[in-house]
Amino acid sequence: MKTLMKPENEAEANVIKSVLEEHGIHAKIQSFHDTAYDGLFQSQYGWGLIRVSEADFNEAKRLVKEWRDASPEDLPWEKQTNGSKGTGDL
Repeated sequence: MKTLMKPENEAEANVIKSVLEEHGIHAKIQSFHDTAYDGLFQSQYGWGLIRVSEADFNEAKRLVKEWRDASPEDLPWEKQTNGSKGTGDL
């Protein structure tokens, strides 16, 4: 497995893992949190890592870049229709 990136936090790690897995790329999240040291390693080394196989590395890198560069309108959020609750606007 090869290190793809260091996410800022657990939420970012989970979203990126989901994006990769939607495209058939197995990703592994490795957190640096250690309860014995109360997060000491995270403050020194960052939140953790996302790792993928070497065969999937280039495609995973492209997908992460595409996801980060996407404007909110380009992301695949389900749009609400007039018949559903809310207006669809924030």
